[in-house]
Amino acid sequence: MITLLWLDDVRDPNDPMWKSYIKGNPDKIVWVKSVDEFTKWIESNYFPSIISFDHDLADEHYIPDEGLTYTEKTGYDCAKWLIDYCIDNELELPVYYVHSMNPVGKDNILGLLNNFEQFSGH
Repeated sequence: MITLLWLDDVRDPNDPMWKSYIKGNPDKIVWVKSVDEFTKWIESNYFPSIISFDHDLADEHYIPDEGLTYTEKTGYDCAKWLIDYCIDNELELPVYYVHSMNPVGKDNILGLLNNFEQFSGH
């Protein structure tokens, strides 16, 4: 079974407006909205086939950055956690993509995951 883990605090993957962002023809879509839900779902269930990341996961992330320090974690934090999880459990990254509308956040997540793949030999 192909399972997509959809990380987004706002966009419902079952809403027709967002269906075009879903890739890989998953049999099952699991929607998680926070870093805690993301990590708990993977630890309590199984490793998903596909993960789609959003970067901004809290209202504070939508406020223009004027030297603010965020207290809520982002999709980038999920990507860092996922890399550690893969290392600890000797797993390759699942198929991943980033549907975030935040171009800097999107590039940061993709850069992190792509670098891990490139340098881990997977």
